[in-house]
Amino acid sequence: METILLKQAKSDLRGIIRRAVVDRDEIVIASDDGAVVVLDQQEWVHIQETLRLISDQDSFSALLSAHALRDRGEKPAGLTPEEAFRDVQS
Repeated sequence: METILLKQAKSDLRGIIRRAVVDRDEIVIASDDGAVVVLDQQEWVHIQETLRLISDQDSFSALLSAHALRDRGEKPAGLTPEEAFRDVQS
């Protein structure tokens, strides 16, 4: 993750957006007032969904169990993705 100053960002905003969208880079823009991170919108959507899933204890426990199975080379039996995530579908 690269950090640039606000003055640099003002002169190359199009390039910063392109890097965030095309190259999937996160860019920190720092100023005297603080800093912000520029990242691809779809990446932000994924981050929000991940945070929502891990904040729910049942979903987080299911995720950890599935990772443990995967790490042992096993697959969960009997559940489709729709069944496994029925509580988080809109």
